[in-house]
Amino acid sequence: MTLMTGDEKHGPSATSTLDVLWVLYDQVLRVSPATVGDPGRDRFLLSKGHGPAAYYAVLAAKGFFPESWLTGFGSASSPLGYHPDRSLVPGVEIASGSLGHGLPLGVGLAHGLLARALSGPRVYVLVGDAELDEGSNNEAIVYAGAVGLPNLTAVAVDNQSSSYGWGPGGIEAHFAVGGWSVTRVPGRDHAALAAAFRVTSAGGSGGLAGLAGPQLVVATVEGKA
Repeated sequence: MTLMTGDEKHGPSATSTLDVLWVLYDQVLRVSPATVGDPGRDRFLLSKGHGPAAYYAVLAAKGFFPESWLTGFGSASSPLGYHPDRSLVPGVEIASGSLGHGLPLGVGLAHGLLARALSGPRVYVLVGDAELDEGSNNEAIVYAGAVGLPNLTAVAVDNQSSSYGWGPGGIEAHFAVGGWSVTRVPGRDHAALAAAFRVTSAGGSGGLAGLAGPQLVVATVEGKA
């Protein structure tokens, strides 16, 4: 990440997601530079697209594009814009940045995979806690829980920046009442993150062991200064 500079880097937004992204791409996601077009791949959607520096760093480390691209971050000639663009950056599934779109897109994508009888791939969507203030997320949460999408995992990075707070039960209660299975782990603990993701992916399209429906992993990190 240190190769990328500039006022638009959104450092806190990017660094809050770094550990989650690394664990997903290093230990969980079934996707590689060789399989980005494979219908059977897992899909990762970065809804929190205004801070993509960590995302770019992880994609480069995993060989999706050359590390040398990072130094051009945000320049007119660089494919690495301040918001990720799926038409320019290998491995990126959606163009994002305007908050509140990733989870609804993930719901539609998960539904589409099942409609195509592709029951193996999972869809993972990373959202920020403040982003969940957007009403479009509430609709996605309710719908995914109501239809019981078993191949969808949302990852909420909680750096305590929601405008209104969450009240008793936190983010988890907001999803659980909508029919999601939920868990919270320390967002800098790689072993805890990997264990949470292994539980959600262990059943393939069947969801958590003994449970069906979408899953939420809340990753707690330090609050924004």
